[in-house]
Amino acid sequence: MRRQIPVCYVRGSAALELALLLPVLLTLCLVVSELGRALYEYKTVLKAVGHGARFLATQAPNTQILETKNLVVYGNTEGTGATLAAGLSLGLVETPTWTADASDPRLNLVTVSVRGYAFKPLFSSVFGVSLGGIVFNEIRASMRVAS
Repeated sequence: MRRQIPVCYVRGSAALELALLLPVLLTLCLVVSELGRALYEYKTVLKAVGHGARFLATQAPNTQILETKNLVVYGNTEGTGATLAAGLSLGLVETPTWTADASDPRLNLVTVSVRGYAFKPLFSSVFGVSLGGIVFNEIRASMRVAS
């Protein structure tokens, strides 16, 4: 025969389970949202680098370098307005490189890159779990130069 548990013992169990699991669930939600923000900022910088390479592909070699850096950081060649991603600066944009391939037909490429871009989370730690910043590897885009 099965023994019945008195109602007075069961009444607080839901509140206790919530109190134990709430910090874990909140931490998980915040970590996932910060990871999503990091991926969004990475994608923003990657698109900006691609636009910079596309812009330089239509220019003469070794020209329009400052304008390209402004395009990558600010989204315009004048260098005005807010940066496209938090923490992105002109110092992180490497000097573009032009390379020529000796193959037939000749292939000329321009490469624009950002090195050392670091994502900074909104919260440094959540319930004692550190959400330290993420430093991305080199973010680079190459385009074929119009000849």
